[in-house]
Amino acid sequence: MAIEMMRAVRLTTWGQPVEVQRVPVPEPRGAELLIEVRAAGLCRSDLHVMDAPAGAFDYPLPLTLGHEVAGTVVGAGPDADRSWIGESVVVHGVWSCGECRNCRRGRENYCHDLRPRADGRLAAIGNGLGHDGGLAEAMIVPSERFVVRTRGLAPESAAPLADAALTAYHAIRTNRDLVDGHSVTVVVGVGGLGHLAVQILRALGAGTIIAVDPREDSRDLALRLGADRAVCEVADSGTEPRSADVVFDFVGSPATMESAAQLLGPGGRLVTVGSGGGRLTVGKDLGLPGGWQVSAPFWGTRADLEAVVDLAQRGLLSVESTAYRLDDAVDVYDRLRRGAIRGRAVLVP
Repeated sequence: MAIEMMRAVRLTTWGQPVEVQRVPVPEPRGAELLIEVRAAGLCRSDLHVMDAPAGAFDYPLPLTLGHEVAGTVVGAGPDADRSWIGESVVVHGVWSCGECRNCRRGRENYCHDLRPRADGRLAAIGNGLGHDGGLAEAMIVPSERFVVRTRGLAPESAAPLADAALTAYHAIRTNRDLVDGHSVTVVVGVGGLGHLAVQILRALGAGTIIAVDPREDSRDLALRLGADRAVCEVADSGTEPRSADVVFDFVGSPATMESAAQLLGPGGRLVTVGSGGGRLTVGKDLGLPGGWQVSAPFWGTRADLEAVVDLAQRGLLSVESTAYRLDDAVDVYDRLRRGAIRGRAVLVP
């Protein structure tokens, strides 16, 4: 990039709002790539980081947020593959070690280097989550391992694929054996992730898809995107008692988790993606049908991101998003906190 200074959305103090500041444009070293950011999504995970007390995260401050990033490679370090320069990419935000046993298994989103520290502090994960992210005019990625070509997708559509779509896809893909033409699946929460989950389930051939959301416009959106039914409450899902194969809970509140567990049929699975503070007591003597499972998947792999980009390129996955200016970040985060944004908010530098 020709400029030496750029705007960036920075968290400078734990528990305080972000600030839009001017900072130097980073210079790629070693195998690093420099990305000129075209769009970056906002996420409720950002609010968790902003609201955290000092010591909860092993993250240095100030920190540029932004873990949903699409842009163009405009620079490369001396050890990087310069053929990436000029490519439109989306950034895979899980900066794994590539060497631990989970990384070698292709499960890099569960990299051992990214687990919580011995003192309980959460370790840096990737861009915007411990390392400077993409709510800026440019950002650095450590190597080509963390970028995927978008091949013509609009940046505003590509950026949310990095988390909202990737997380939803990984949650569904890891339960793919129960997603078929006979399946009964329930999507709880038709927000930034849930509206993508409905589309992914439909693209993968799921049988009956039931969406749950108290907001009428979100229920209408779910029906438009392929849900068979859309209801206000989990208890109103209309499934026969204990008949759901998989419930994908993108809220994770106390109310949704407890109700969702009651929908499970024999061998059914509750997949908790949302972080709404819910707790669930499990045990074999609590009346749940035999073979029940509960899981809490985390984000997704680079291969999952490639699959999500492919779905979007084939027109099977579209992101409901609204674009805002980078300078409006503080106001847009406030709107996100109040639940005043449908789908995904994307900042465009």
